[in-house]
Amino acid sequence: MNEGQRARRPGGRSARVAAEVHQAVTDLISERGYGNFTVGEVASRAGVADSSIYRRWGNLESLLSDVALTRLNAQSPMPDTGSLAGDLRTYAANVAREITGPDGLAVVRLAVALSGNGQQGLEAGDNLRAERMRQLQSMLDRARERGEDAPDALGVLDHILAPMYIRVLFGIVPLTPDYIDGLVDRLL
Repeated sequence: MNEGQRARRPGGRSARVAAEVHQAVTDLISERGYGNFTVGEVASRAGVADSSIYRRWGNLESLLSDVALTRLNAQSPMPDTGSLAGDLRTYAANVAREITGPDGLAVVRLAVALSGNGQQGLEAGDNLRAERMRQLQSMLDRARERGEDAPDALGVLDHILAPMYIRVLFGIVPLTPDYIDGLVDRLL
């Protein structure tokens, strides 16, 4: 089997490189802030060639969007507890834990900054939000299929996520379990 025919192995070199590149991005955002580093600096920090980054992600904005979405999916997956209230409480607690964690503020700032960085950044930010809203909508659709009265995805964004993100962006923490449960209760 030649190189072009070889199947990618999950968890193989490709996954390892992606993890190293993602960590390099997160570290650079934490150290310097968004927009203060290049693909070359990410590549150097991750120990890969910049051509590898361009081949896989196309541009810095797509890489940054992938980092944010991958992190959100890993740290704040869409729960399926059997009830909408349980799903929303679990989801909100996961998001709160993620955005208040060691790299949380950097990822929040990344998601916000993508929208203000030209056409490529706008598209990357739109793709990030669209995928996360699709995932959120699937949780709400499951609730409706169980016969529960579910809000729309924007309602979850406005009443649960936005207040938590604003508190983190402006340094108004902690996001206590009582505060998070109160957001869910008010929405429902």
